[in-house]
Amino acid sequence: MTDTQRIGRNVIVNVGDWQGLLETNKVAFFTGWVQRPEFLARFPLGMSAADFVNTLNSNTSNSLTPPETQPLINQLAANNTTQGRAAAVRQVSENAEFTRREKNKAFVLMQYFGYLRRNPNDPPEAELNFNGYNFWLAKLNQHNGNFIQAEMVKSFIVSGEYKRRFGL
Repeated sequence: MTDTQRIGRNVIVNVGDWQGLLETNKVAFFTGWVQRPEFLARFPLGMSAADFVNTLNSNTSNSLTPPETQPLINQLAANNTTQGRAAAVRQVSENAEFTRREKNKAFVLMQYFGYLRRNPNDPPEAELNFNGYNFWLAKLNQHNGNFIQAEMVKSFIVSGEYKRRFGL
């Protein structure tokens, strides 16, 4: 939730230079991301550009094609700094193929974060697993990503858990 809020902080669509502010927030987010201890443990500063990009790509089930991978390696080799690493992570995370494959998963997850204010495996999830999340993901996939046909948002809004947040 904190990361989501950080990217959207003070952004009001169609008001002022909202696109510039959103871009600034994204740059700050990715720069901060590659400086986190957890990230540095997995991607140490001494890691070669090729290993860095190939590991990122592997983590996205090889979303990048070879013609996309090599220029990114070259770009990072020329600028293997915090800013260069942040740009590489952003480029991989915003890759069209990766986005296509992850969109429904992310959409379901955002329903949990947004409406229920919790992780999908947190209480009151009956068995503290991802059964509810997996149910909604399967239903969304069954309807080709059409959340209206899947009646997904509607179901979250009328759920007892959501209503209890507002004392209803």
